[in-house]
Amino acid sequence: MADKKDQKTKAKAEQVKGKAKEVAGRAVGDEPMETEGRLEQSKGDARQAKEKIKDTFKH
Repeated sequence: MADKKDQKTKAKAEQVKGKAKEVAGRAVGDEPMETEGRLEQSKGDARQAKEKIKDTFKH
């Protein structure tokens, strides 16, 4: 159970960190940083989707 919470927390953290990088990159005109932020958000989204699927099959 703790592992599931850890994964969900990690997913949310990736999403938030990615959004921050994206915004910072946009603010300073750093396109690679902006892209890296979007990629990190996508990883968080994928991790969150995986956890939701696992939850669906457990119930």
